[in-house]
Amino acid sequence: MKKFCLIFIITMMYNGSAEVYAQEGQDFHSNKVIAHRGAFKKNGYPENSLASLQQAVKLGCEGSEFDVWMTKDGILVVNHDADFEGMHIEDSTYEELLQKMHPNGENIPTAEAYLLEGMKQHGTKLIFEIKPSKDKALGLELAEKSVALVHRIQAREWVDYISFDYDICKKVMALDPKANVAYLNGDLSPEALKKDGFFGLDYHLQVLKKHPGWIKEAKALGLTINAWTVNKPEDMKWLLEQGADFITTNEPELLLDIIKQK
Repeated sequence: MKKFCLIFIITMMYNGSAEVYAQEGQDFHSNKVIAHRGAFKKNGYPENSLASLQQAVKLGCEGSEFDVWMTKDGILVVNHDADFEGMHIEDSTYEELLQKMHPNGENIPTAEAYLLEGMKQHGTKLIFEIKPSKDKALGLELAEKSVALVHRIQAREWVDYISFDYDICKKVMALDPKANVAYLNGDLSPEALKKDGFFGLDYHLQVLKKHPGWIKEAKALGLTINAWTVNKPEDMKWLLEQGADFITTNEPELLLDIIKQK
């Protein structure tokens, strides 16, 4: 992770007011903990909500993962599933989605609002998952709009990208060769990922247990290693022993405690 050597002043509009944020001499956390869909579980926050992101930041997680879809009218929104409160995101306009709310009263966040919230601090990275679409062209359009958004609001310092769709990953790398991009699907060796210029692999825990040699191979190739979604203490400890760079979990508090005890 890069050191912030300069003062970055970001003027942003949020909730109708201008907010100036200045950060000097700080770096992102380096504790391996990636809060899956934010830190939602312990406090009962909705997954992928601004509240769950804020809690991940409060905990001091190294990263907070979130999932992005595109609405019928081209707005990028944050939600894990293809449906939000019974409405199919790709078949709904953003205004239509605003008719529904999370249980805590939040509307479905736009990706821009989510990123701007995350940019108020400089400890927790924002792990931007671009969701595949049944329509390949829509998925690639989402990738283009995602990178364009990150560049427009100057969020590159905060954002790493992940996707299950190999073509989406390659599209992001083509649009921003300096972006950190990791592949999720678990079907390719570290050697194949390195050949195509990936930053890292981000595989299900069981994939890494099935191919334990991939961890050593990835490290030798200079790829980062992440595993998801890891919620049991014994699995967390195994990954730490194997030298995983990141661990994505629904239990960030537990993982932070285990790491502190080591």
